[in-house]
Amino acid sequence: MSDEKKPEEAMDGKLNIELTEEVAEGVYSNLAIISHSNSEFVLDFIKVLPGLPKAKVKSRIMMTPQHAKRLMKALQDNIAKFESQNGAITESDGPQFPMNFGGPKAEA
Repeated sequence: MSDEKKPEEAMDGKLNIELTEEVAEGVYSNLAIISHSNSEFVLDFIKVLPGLPKAKVKSRIMMTPQHAKRLMKALQDNIAKFESQNGAITESDGPQFPMNFGGPKAEA
């Protein structure tokens, strides 16, 4: 049997995560659409701008149902921590985006 450590043992249970400058800049999203099949969840993040008839998906994340549930729990935990420090997050009745993302129609 070899004395070589497996990669996961060599890291002492820690994961080395690299964040590139491009990814660190982030992507702004003010709309998320979530869909799923029996084997995956798809999260589309969209930036909708007022007056523009079209909105593009800026990022798409696909994950297993197990990872989606872990994400939900992590979001719940982080929201609870945020609210304990900053007060309750109020949900607004802000603009409701139609699913076709169309802007107002011009009249002549």
